[in-house]
Amino acid sequence: MPLVAVVMGSKSDTESMRSTLEALGKLGIDYELIVMSAHRNPEKVRSFGLDARGRGIEVIIAAAGGAAHLPGVIASWTTIPVIGVPLAGSELNGLDALYSIVQMPAGVPVACVAIGSAGAKNAAYLAAEILGLKHDEIRNSYEKYRSDLQGDNK
Repeated sequence: MPLVAVVMGSKSDTESMRSTLEALGKLGIDYELIVMSAHRNPEKVRSFGLDARGRGIEVIIAAAGGAAHLPGVIASWTTIPVIGVPLAGSELNGLDALYSIVQMPAGVPVACVAIGSAGAKNAAYLAAEILGLKHDEIRNSYEKYRSDLQGDNK
């Protein structure tokens, strides 16, 4: 059963989120991939947010560019941790998305990672840290990854 939902506003965001999916796979974290738009299908986003916990989802990674409402709208419908990934899809190269995601009102938090591939990858690693609080196998896998990183710097 997937523990992480990776949500994108458009199929065209798949390439930008490839590093997220690869990192989750390497860490052995089951995920589901969903495409839905906060603007074009708000009812689907509402239903997703309300039903996610009941389906076993423990962390949501939501990617969006431009106005980047998707992570915040999902967070408004669930208390599951939401990690926002700002995508560089506009003339502002993702700054608009970054500002949209980090400026959530008090009480409806969304964690936010960097714009681009490194941020997309870090979303998976942050999800692993969160899941590792409860799931020993994920914690062990992530700790091994971090240990291997240290070996790269020697």
